[in-house]
Amino acid sequence: MKNQIRLCMIGAGRVGRNHSQAITRHVPAARIVALVDPMEAVREETAADFGIDLQFDNLEMALDKSDFDAVVITTPTPTHLPLTALAAEHGKHVFLEKPMALNIEECDKILAVVEKNKVLLQLGFMRRFDPEFVAAAARIEAGEIGEPMMIKSNTHGPGLPPAWARDLRSSNGMLAEVNSHDWDTVRWLMSSNYERVYTEVANFKGAANNVDTPNFYDNALVNIKMENGGLGLISGVCPCGYGYDARVEIIGEKGIMQIGELKGQAVVVCTNRDQGLITPVMRTWPQRFAWGYIYELEHFAHCLQTEIPPRVGGIEGRWAVAGVLAGTRSFLEQRPVHLSEILGK
Repeated sequence: MKNQIRLCMIGAGRVGRNHSQAITRHVPAARIVALVDPMEAVREETAADFGIDLQFDNLEMALDKSDFDAVVITTPTPTHLPLTALAAEHGKHVFLEKPMALNIEECDKILAVVEKNKVLLQLGFMRRFDPEFVAAAARIEAGEIGEPMMIKSNTHGPGLPPAWARDLRSSNGMLAEVNSHDWDTVRWLMSSNYERVYTEVANFKGAANNVDTPNFYDNALVNIKMENGGLGLISGVCPCGYGYDARVEIIGEKGIMQIGELKGQAVVVCTNRDQGLITPVMRTWPQRFAWGYIYELEHFAHCLQTEIPPRVGGIEGRWAVAGVLAGTRSFLEQRPVHLSEILGK
């Protein structure tokens, strides 16, 4: 087994900070030796908070002036292909945050470059490592609720994503930036690929948030027909005012399973009978999936030490992108879209 894995963190923003915290506090098998971000103030603050000695404006400088085994890419989606390609061509393994890329062509280029250079690629689908989701998947596989017939997955987030992430001209919008995990969850727990999708979207809060982006939506419902006959439903709301809400319901031939809850802590407070009971809710995604983020990065380090493939990789990322593209085309053209239209088969 290899020694401690040396990582270069690319991105010092919210996700980069979240991953840096998980690694430095909970993953002894890995160490962040370099941090890349073009924004000096943000980079210096993150480096100071997590004891990262080497800082660089770009990955080229980091490759030239530091030594590491792998990169953790947490930057905006349009940068994923060039950063992954550059890292892979220098023999660095890649942990890549979702969404994998902007389109299928970019996904295929990522798959090709990591295969050509024989490096490992893991996608940041942290639900696959969250203890509740892992336990639920095992119980579904064991047949406890019978064959899944319908899966409903929702991600409702309190904060409005940055301008680039909600604009279809620079990303694939909310279905990608907010709901990528839902696309992967439905496919994972149903054990089947998507066959056809139909999407409806609505814009309720855009004006109040001074959003004038073309085709902006803050509510989305996606109906999915799976290749095995199962049904999927994705619910996306962002921003939502009540907290961070990521729950899944699976209806099987023999029963029903629910994953997650709104309650954030096992605490109930009552100060008067008129107000009634008060229970804390999940406020943020780092709170809800804290252990999922830790375990996915721990898994990445273990894969590098043992040279085994990650259990969630580029194929899973590609399918999620395909779902997003089909869902987006569906609401733009106001019709159901078959995945064959996206994948060309």
